[in-house]
Amino acid sequence: MKNKNYYAILMAGGVGSRFWPASTQANPKQFQDILGSGKSLIQTTFGRLSKIIPQENIYILTNKDYTNLVKEHLPQVKEEQIVPEPAMRNTAPSILLGALKIRKKNKDALILVAPSDHWIDDDLDFSENVEAGFNAVAEDDKLITLGISPHFPNTGYGYIKYNPEEATRLSRVEDFTEKPNFKKAEEFLKSGNYLWNAGIFIWSAAFIIDSFEKYLPEMYRLFEKGDRLWNTGKEGEFLEKNYGLADNISIDYGILEKSDKVFVIPVDFKWNDLGTWGSLERELPQDELKNTVVNSRLLPLDSSGNIVSTQSGKVVVLDGIHDYIIVETSEVLLLLPKNKEQSIKELRDKVQERFGNNLG
Repeated sequence: MKNKNYYAILMAGGVGSRFWPASTQANPKQFQDILGSGKSLIQTTFGRLSKIIPQENIYILTNKDYTNLVKEHLPQVKEEQIVPEPAMRNTAPSILLGALKIRKKNKDALILVAPSDHWIDDDLDFSENVEAGFNAVAEDDKLITLGISPHFPNTGYGYIKYNPEEATRLSRVEDFTEKPNFKKAEEFLKSGNYLWNAGIFIWSAAFIIDSFEKYLPEMYRLFEKGDRLWNTGKEGEFLEKNYGLADNISIDYGILEKSDKVFVIPVDFKWNDLGTWGSLERELPQDELKNTVVNSRLLPLDSSGNIVSTQSGKVVVLDGIHDYIIVETSEVLLLLPKNKEQSIKELRDKVQERFGNNLG
């Protein structure tokens, strides 16, 4: 039987612009089958969390424009589990909002915070580490993050410094580093005492709220005004007036980098934030010419190292094409050298400017 004190905040409000043109503001990547598995990323994540957390205790925090998409992809959730954010803000305001709503429902709640659009290869290992985290935060005040063992010097992830010599499963975090340059990332990898920051957190509702009061007092006071309105019909009106006033700040910068109660659980399961088209190459099988194919039927003629994605299972014929990202949607066809992948956000902006915001 699942523990009734276990809760989750599933973060589902991002746009995923680096996965454009498949991911757009109207239909972001968490609501898509990016990996061609037959399920959207949010469906896969919800299923993973449901193995340890009661389904009715999983709250989906999302942009108000995505409420209907959440209902479509997760028809099993109740209206009260969907928390529409009336303004685009960073992770700190949404986590505080979720924690306040959950604490009002259950003062003994223990909370897992997880992105809705990441890939994890071992649900059992994930559940065991989450259970260990829940046990630790139930004992005393801790803010826990799961740290992924790095296997290459990725410059797109944040890093967590810790002491791997500590005998316990739980290690105190010594430092956080946001997206280092390649040389620094190589140094981190060689040192053996850095982990990737997966953005997966575990804490008690009471202690994370106390941490907001201590480290982000203005945000805490702003939300505290709505205390008697949480989980009522008047909550939405309060958020419309006040949510956009909250600082646009991440939980990492606002709380975790300031607190001395932050610990990490190093984990062994494979993880990928699926942040870019290139990230698919690490998770999907490739043909003998190292082409990665999603929802497509590819005929490669002297063509290698490409990433090909269509929305219709279309036959794609390539002749003499090497190391390209090729993405087809109902309105956009993108052909881009893989070494220019970092320009996708800029290209999206240019397309919106010339052809309309609906294409971004």
